[in-house]
Amino acid sequence: MQSLETIFLSIAIFGSGVLVIFIIAKYSYLTKKVFAEKGMTGSVNRMSYAEIACIVIGIALGLGASSVFTTIDLPEDAMDMLVYATILAGAGLGLLGAHFIRKKGERA
Repeated sequence: MQSLETIFLSIAIFGSGVLVIFIIAKYSYLTKKVFAEKGMTGSVNRMSYAEIACIVIGIALGLGASSVFTTIDLPEDAMDMLVYATILAGAGLGLLGAHFIRKKGERA
């Protein structure tokens, strides 16, 4: 019975991932189609490698800082909360850095 649940869970996770990608692709296609019909061009607002690097570095720093909490003798719930909060704070700082990089690029 356990393996049957694992199979269904795997199918559900994979299927939901495919569904999300399909919905995003279809929405993007329909948006471009409407822009083309009205004679407008869609905004080309792509992320640069520097922005992606800021986000990845922020997450990595959050993961590194969260490893400190695993060495401290804390209850498991508190440790989990601190680990996730540190990772999310690192990701937030990475997004903030990416925002400043984008603003600096727009001024130049």
